[in-house]
Amino acid sequence: MTTATSKPEVGRGTVAEKEKWLRAYRQMVSIRLFEEQVNEVYTRALMPGLAHLYSGEEAVAVGICEALRIDDYITSTHRGHGHCLAKGASPDRMFAELLGKEAGYCRGKGGSMHIADPATGNLGANAIVGGSVGIATGAAFAAKNLGTDRVAICFFGEGALGQGSLYEVMNLAQLWKLPVIYVCENNLYNEYTRYQETTAGTILGRATAFGIEAMSVDGQDVRAVNEVATRLVKRARAGVGPAFLQCDTYRYSGHHVGDINREYYRSKQEEQLWKTDRDPILVLAKWLIDQSYADAASLDRITAEVRATMESAVKFAIAAPYPNVDEVEKHVYA
Repeated sequence: MTTATSKPEVGRGTVAEKEKWLRAYRQMVSIRLFEEQVNEVYTRALMPGLAHLYSGEEAVAVGICEALRIDDYITSTHRGHGHCLAKGASPDRMFAELLGKEAGYCRGKGGSMHIADPATGNLGANAIVGGSVGIATGAAFAAKNLGTDRVAICFFGEGALGQGSLYEVMNLAQLWKLPVIYVCENNLYNEYTRYQETTAGTILGRATAFGIEAMSVDGQDVRAVNEVATRLVKRARAGVGPAFLQCDTYRYSGHHVGDINREYYRSKQEEQLWKTDRDPILVLAKWLIDQSYADAASLDRITAEVRATMESAVKFAIAAPYPNVDEVEKHVYA
């Protein structure tokens, strides 16, 4: 058992590395622009219900999913669009799901908080805080007992630290040496309350109490996240057991798209500081330019391409048909 804080290793300057981090940049921009379009369709009253935007946390999902194979598992949260996209979901089918259309991943029945895509190893987002910890641990249990070397990633926010089920599954995962990594996305706020007001002790201490390998990382640096995730995934795949990764990050928007006036629980100055000094896309862009892997113009072209993709995906979803009423009881299991 160790407790550590990880920093990214120095770049090697290979072609493969350049392609990897340009791909990561595109993925993070895709998540950011996807969420911008989500907010747009919400304000246009095209989307039923609410959505919880992932903007600001992109480096966590991308850094971790870049360390996974397509057949590895993830479980997600109510703030799950970034995880879905980073694991390989298609924006057009995701927007269709948000708009309740038949072409969506759950044929329009899941909506923003329940997107699942088994083809890419995504076992589903979950509207219940900490609701997927048992699913991820169960997937890891199955992987071990079936003799595969699949790994399960369990994403959750720091608010889930108040859920007893998390500690039950971590206990079993450590006893049975399951290939699961618990990823705590600490974005500082449990809905509208700063996490220090609800969380006693330390975050990592909860994992180390079970003897679980526990580390923290700067969740705004995709390279740092990927470096430690790669090591933990390799460790889990080798059968060593579970791990716990605390990713310190920040959500730019409110708890959900309707949470607009936030100054009663956090200041505009704080938000602006994270958006300018700690933005994960800007952090990676600076590194790419410093390494001569890209220039500002080429990064602008990536952004323009992604923006066109997202606009096209929204148009697809708007034009897509709703499911027939006779499907109301199909593919519903609870």
